[in-house]
Amino acid sequence: MRIIGGRFRGKRLVAPGAAGGGAAHLRPTSDRVRESLFNLLAHGPYGDPPPPEGRRVLDLFAGTGALGLEALSRGAARAVFIDDFASARALIRENAEALGLTGEIKIWRRDATRLGPCRGAPFGLIFADPPYGSELGGKALMSAREGGWIAPDAIIVLEHAAGEDIPAADWLQVVDQRRYGETAITIFRAGG
Repeated sequence: MRIIGGRFRGKRLVAPGAAGGGAAHLRPTSDRVRESLFNLLAHGPYGDPPPPEGRRVLDLFAGTGALGLEALSRGAARAVFIDDFASARALIRENAEALGLTGEIKIWRRDATRLGPCRGAPFGLIFADPPYGSELGGKALMSAREGGWIAPDAIIVLEHAAGEDIPAADWLQVVDQRRYGETAITIFRAGG
């Protein structure tokens, strides 16, 4: 597992189950899917400059932190990583330290489906990679919306199992959807 693009391109990340990596229950987004996702964001109808550049990033069910760290490598302003598992938070911390990003991130132990109120500025780019088949993605996005975590017109990326139902809400507009084997990515734009 490595950073695909930006200032840390090619840098290796500690993966679950690797020596010292623990957290074998995690399922990190593959390099191939991350590369495709960030190419979509860079070349899609997502604003100028395209995300993640200059955006505050919220990484829900963060796991290893690969999505948020990739966003920081590609110009995101800051990132907050949310994960309920101590082993995942330890991996994120280890990866952030290896990249020298500890001052640009926050790692919070929190249930992504019960975020509570956002105590700072909302986020312009949100990643959600819940366990496949759990329906936790929709619950986490509703929690983020109710708590004021999502900026107007934010881009939301949901990773899910191919064929799995995606959340439907009048404030979520599907902009793109792609399938990569057993994995699918749905990109939403947040609305009123």
